[in-house]
Amino acid sequence: MRSVKTSLTGIKPTNTPHLGNYLGAIRPALKLAETYRSLYFIADYHALTTMRDPAALQESIYDVAATWLAAGLDPNQTILFRQSAVPEVFELSWVLSCLLATGQLERGHSYKDALAKGDVPNAGVFYYPVLMAADILLYDTDVVPVGKDQKQHVELCRDVAQRVNHVFGEDTLVVPEVHVGDAPLVPGIDGEKMSKSRGNGIPLFAPAKKLRKVVMSIKTGSESLEEPKEPEGSTVYQLCKQVSPEAAEAMATELRKGGYGWGHAKQALFEALEAELGPRRDVYQAMRADTPALDRILDQGADRARAIAHKTIGRVRHAVGISATSSADLKKTVRLKPQVG
Repeated sequence: MRSVKTSLTGIKPTNTPHLGNYLGAIRPALKLAETYRSLYFIADYHALTTMRDPAALQESIYDVAATWLAAGLDPNQTILFRQSAVPEVFELSWVLSCLLATGQLERGHSYKDALAKGDVPNAGVFYYPVLMAADILLYDTDVVPVGKDQKQHVELCRDVAQRVNHVFGEDTLVVPEVHVGDAPLVPGIDGEKMSKSRGNGIPLFAPAKKLRKVVMSIKTGSESLEEPKEPEGSTVYQLCKQVSPEAAEAMATELRKGGYGWGHAKQALFEALEAELGPRRDVYQAMRADTPALDRILDQGADRARAIAHKTIGRVRHAVGISATSSADLKKTVRLKPQVG
């Protein structure tokens, strides 16, 4: 049994990360990295289910990499890489697909949601859970931190891993555990859940002037300056409580006393955000401007990830009866660097 367990997180590179991503996913995931050997991959192949602009995809990949590094990810301790840099994931996907019933994929919530909306989903949307399972199983992952919306996909991953082990041998694949975090819902400027599709997000590393403008647009009550106000239930207070509990406590006291308007509360939230994100913004901008440095970090992470993947594929090939790839063959393999558009 391995003494250090592994956690894996995938980040889809679509649009610029917002505050909800930071509070709901990035901060909790980095906390988990203190306990587990952690791998973070940028899911560029998953993004192809919706993205059709190659240049925009490349920019998003760099945005995501710079965001996680600025948020505190240490590439010397944590493996950060592009999904596409480890082609073994497709070989494992095929093996897994041969042990999955199509009905399991037809019940996938993303596929069903697309049909319910009247869309004609592409085959990538249908196959998405298989590739996600391969992403997880390829790296001997013990724990997968996910939101509730992704729990079904990880349960399918567990199911197919158990099936592989039952058919081909109990030690073929590591069966992961689902870690559904307790990260709170992060409200957007309209009070609804912050999301890219709603357009209600607060940009994570926007310049201070733009950040303040967005914060000041948050919907609040219409009470007069003098009236006491109840902070609970207000978007500005909920956000402040997640960013800085100390600042939120002071805000709540002032709101309940009266003589303190929602404009004051928004300014307090802006100051709390600037204290949290301002120094990280500087790191982000420096990293984002140095794409060769980002490429080096991602390439080094891919080398480490691929070493793990190669061992897993070796076990799987041996188990299913296909000749294992030799280490000499691996050395001959040329990994092409993605072209910047």
